[in-house]
Order: sequence, then structure tokens, then C-alpha cells
Amino acid sequence: MFDLLAFFNLFNNLPIITPLTLIALLSHFFIAKPSRKVFLLDFACYKPPTSQSISKQDMVDRTRRYVNAKEETVEFTRKTMERVGHGDSTYLPRAFLNGPINPSLEEARREAEMVIFGAVDELFGKTRVKCKDIGILIVNCCIFNVSPSMSSMIVNRYKLRDDIASYSLSGMGCTAGLIGINLAKQLLQVHQNSYALVVSTENLTQNCYMGNDHSKLLINCAFRIGGAAILLSNRPLDRHSSKYQLIHTVQTHMASSDRSYNCIFQEEDQDGLVGVTVTKDLLVTASKAIQSNISTLGPLVLPVSEQLLYFVNYIIRSLHVAKIQPYVPNLKKSFNHFLPHVGAKPVLDELQRSLKLTEDDMEASRMTLYRFGNTSSSTVWYELAYVEAKGRIKYGDQVWHMAFGSGFKCTSVVWRAIRTVDLEVMNPWNDEIDEFPMDLNNIAPFNNFFERTN
Repeated sequence: MFDLLAFFNLFNNLPIITPLTLIALLSHFFIAKPSRKVFLLDFACYKPPTSQSISKQDMVDRTRRYVNAKEETVEFTRKTMERVGHGDSTYLPRAFLNGPINPSLEEARREAEMVIFGAVDELFGKTRVKCKDIGILIVNCCIFNVSPSMSSMIVNRYKLRDDIASYSLSGMGCTAGLIGINLAKQLLQVHQNSYALVVSTENLTQNCYMGNDHSKLLINCAFRIGGAAILLSNRPLDRHSSKYQLIHTVQTHMASSDRSYNCIFQEEDQDGLVGVTVTKDLLVTASKAIQSNISTLGPLVLPVSEQLLYFVNYIIRSLHVAKIQPYVPNLKKSFNHFLPHVGAKPVLDELQRSLKLTEDDMEASRMTLYRFGNTSSSTVWYELAYVEAKGRIKYGDQVWHMAFGSGFKCTSVVWRAIRTVDLEVMNPWNDEIDEFPMDLNNIAPFNNFFERTN
């Protein structure tokens, strides 16, 4: 947008303006270079074999048999599994299922290769894009860092070209996948006629907590194996073969707050066993990060009527004219599908409460948590696959992806459907989509840990 005041201030600070300088200034303000449009050709979610599925009771039994756990730890695991929001067919790595847990580097590599190559193979099969045409590669995995990197693993497997722009993101939590989308968007503004491959996963084999600190057991109970591969393009001709256009990306990072920084923290317990601590500050920290993210996203997507109501409400509360609650914008006026990171059931409950959403609004996220568990940064893609499998994506629909995680960070990505998406063969939900949604009313709340703090 043209800033008239800034334009005149330039003249006040320059004593002599030559004709060429004037032309350059006018070009800068009035002839802004348009940004390249970014399209999502397609994506693929990895679905493990049924041999790697595990029930909630099996998880409790394996904790009793193979983890150095006290009986009270086993009981905490049992209660958590009843309340976290999982069904009885989520997936774990092979290293967890065949006798004692084997957290070796070899098994961790095997898990990474199985998930990543499985998703990328399917993506290439769906899009028919040639490996040599991939110009940008972004891979994210939070708590497994290997050498050579995961991006190198992919380059080696698919023999990608030597001049590829390659990035491996680690330690960035469940929002890293959407951060990768934002990074790809920025790189596609620079690299002409390019494809960007974004791969999101997590690796569990070496990150099972083997101790008795309850705040570290939540990761064992909530996280499951999974991954997604996404193909983006800035080629104008790809618009006709793409599913979505990338409209907005908004990132929020609150690590300047010690409370936010420490609410999810990898560390050793008193016995020297490494695990990821989740504190009782999680919900309030997540709420603040999401609120900040939405306040930035809102002006970009909300209709003027909603922005006006929000502004008037803010003024009234600021001037103490009347005692009223903060106005929550009606997000349904801007989005057809809301797909937040699933986290765990208490997180989704809090999100639904704070944003005043219905059960229908939360269906995709709750069903993804039930069927696949928390697959970290890839969960938002299983949710989108669910909506597609239900045949709900119509031409022109707006899709809001939101992910949040350690740091504490929150990222939003907005897509617009370029076409109606028909039922596809390659979709992790296809063979069972008619069984969903499930009735989850029998899952009890988990207030004894995820209690709100001030």
C-alpha cells in the first residue's frame, strides 16, 4: 500500500533530487514488483502397516513390561491413554513393538526412511513431477538430528540435482511443518519456475521416555508415527493442475517469555534419563500464542464488519465504559475449514472453548487425533486428507491450517481451493472414511494435569 507520508519525508531529507532519482523513487512506490503466486499441487500422508498399530491397553502393558516404571507410573499412563483422545489403532515404530524397546540409531534411521520415503514416493506418484525438477527441499523433524541430514537422505534416495536449495529444520516443535511452508513460500519468490518439496515428520525410536517423571510421560502417550510430503510450485501453468493456492502465512514466536520458552522442554530427569517435559503452563501459553497469531491474521482475512466489532469491543474495554467480555470474531465468515494441530484432547477442548467453535468445526482434528494420534508437524495434513476424503473441499473454499508447539510458537497458513477435490485413491482415510466421525463422548477430561494457570 502506498504510504504518502513516507513518500514526502524522503523529499524533506534529500536536498537535491535529480530527474533520474525522482524516477527511481516513483518506481519504488508506484511500481511494486508483484509477488509470485504459490500453488500446492498435492500432498501425501504416510500410513504405516497394520502390523505397527497399537491399542491403548497394549501401550499400558508395554509400559509395565519394558519401561523402568513404578506402578504409579503405569497407572498414570493408563489414565492418560484413556483421556488423551486416541483410538485403538494408532501406530508406533517397529522398535517399540518387537519385544524390548530398541532405541538404536539403526532403528531410528529405519523409521525415518520408512516414513519419509513412503510419503515422498506416494507424492511423486500422484503428481508425476520429475525428481530433477525439484529446486527447493525443506525437511523438518524436531527431536531426531542425524548426520548426514534428513534432507541429504532424500537427495541421495531420489538423486536430486546438485544445485538444490536444501534445508533441515530441527528443534522447532509441532509447528515446524507450517514454518517450512512459509520458508518455501519465501524461497519461491526468489527462484523462478521452481518446485519446492516440503517433508514433515517426527522420529520416536530414540525419544521414548524410560523414567517415572509424569510430566515427561505425556510425550509417550500422545505422540505417534507419521509424516507428510507436500509439493509447492510457483509455475503459472501449474495452477490448472494444483489443488490450492497459498494465500497467507503468519508466524508468532514467544520464546522471549521464559514461561513460554520452558513450557515444553527437553531435559534429563533426576536419574539422568532424557525426556520432554510438558508443564502446566501449556494451555495458558498456547492460548496467548494463538491469540497473538490470530490478531495478526485477522486483519488479513476477516470482513470489515467483524474487524469493526472487534475494534469497538476493544475501545469499550480499554476505556472501561462498560464491563464486557472480549469479542471473539466469527471465523466462519472467513474460513470454510479450520484445521488446527491436534496436540491432545485437552488442547483441542481449550481451543474449541476459546474460539467458540462447534463439534462440526473440530471434527477433522478430533478424528485425526483418534485415528493417527499426534504425529507432530504432519497432523494438519492428515486433517486436510480427512476433509478431502469426506468430499468437503469445494472450489473457492478457504482452508485455515494452524499449528503450535515448543518455543512457544504458533503459525497459520491460509489456502484457497482452486478446484473441487474428488475422492482419490491415494488418501490415508479412503478404506475407512465411512466409519467416521466416531462418537467420542466416552472420553473423560484430563483436568488433573492440563489445568489452567493464571
